[in-house]
Amino acid sequence: MNRNSPSLAGFLIGLGLVVLGWFIYGGISHYKDSERVVTVKGLAEKEVRANQVIWPLIYKVASNDLGFIYKRSQAATDIIIDFLINKGIDRKDITVAPINVNDAYANNYSATKVNFRYSSSVIVTVASNKVDLVRKIMSEQNELLSSGIGLSFDYAFQTEFKYTLLNDIKPGMIEEATSNARASAEKFAKDSDSKLGKIKTASQGQFSIYDRDRNTPYIKKVRVVTTIQYYLDD
Repeated sequence: MNRNSPSLAGFLIGLGLVVLGWFIYGGISHYKDSERVVTVKGLAEKEVRANQVIWPLIYKVASNDLGFIYKRSQAATDIIIDFLINKGIDRKDITVAPINVNDAYANNYSATKVNFRYSSSVIVTVASNKVDLVRKIMSEQNELLSSGIGLSFDYAFQTEFKYTLLNDIKPGMIEEATSNARASAEKFAKDSDSKLGKIKTASQGQFSIYDRDRNTPYIKKVRVVTTIQYYLDD
């Protein structure tokens, strides 16, 4: 009995090693399977119209007489406001910035180098959700010329069209982007003789809103890209 013990012990040890090796192999195979993945991106784009507009109307006055500057600026402000209200803009949507007066002499200019010592800017701003109405009035602003008001352009104060209803379209766009990502993953799985498994990771990109083109800033493009990683099964 004692002479057979070493053989039995060796057999049991060998059997244990075989079983251990099988488990190790199974674990490695499972690990490799779990690491077979495909990463895809899904894009969703939507064209929308701006629902808010910010339109600054700028009128500039120049004179050597501060009293004239003030009176003309005040009169111009009243004329512009009346023009906007008569065109259908709500008074609550109109704001007026304080008159900004510039003294050329204070900027070290010689009196011989400028025609007028003082200049001022009147800025009346419309912030409204009546985008189409504001656009119509913008095309009619030359009517102010009959009242002696010629509006100026200033790169620092440009018209802005905004889209603020992103939360209303987010769910649908995320669903579309996710669906497009899955379609790409399914095509990859089919081409590689695999089956598409569950999602391993997913991340939603940031939404971006930009003008469709420079000529129609009131038409916006909304864009989102999702990145999804799927498991691949045999």
